[in-house]
Amino acid sequence: MTRIDATIMGQHYALTCSKDEEPTLREAVAYLDSKMCAIRDAGKVKGNDRIAVMASIAIAAELLLTKSPQGPFSGLTVSEVRQKITAMHTVLDAALAPQENLF
Repeated sequence: MTRIDATIMGQHYALTCSKDEEPTLREAVAYLDSKMCAIRDAGKVKGNDRIAVMASIAIAAELLLTKSPQGPFSGLTVSEVRQKITAMHTVLDAALAPQENLF
C-alpha cells in the first residue's frame, strides 16, 4: 500500500491505496478539491460539510449522466464529459456576463 498526502480545501488528509491506483486517486482528490473550492468561492453555500455534500451530489450527477444509455453524455469518457461541461460553463459565463455588468 502507498500512502498519499492530500489536501482538499486546505485540509490535509492521509490516504492509502495500491501503487497502481495512485494516479487515479490523485486525480480524484484534485477533482474533488476543485469542485469544493468552486462551490466555496461562489459564496452560496456555507460550511465545509454542506460544501462536501453539494460537491458529492454534483459529481454523482456527472457520473450518472455518463452511465445513462439515453443521456447526453452516454458513451463518452469522463475526460470527454469534463470537456463538454467546461464548454457549457464557458457558454453560460458568456451569456451571464452582460447581466452581471448591470449590477
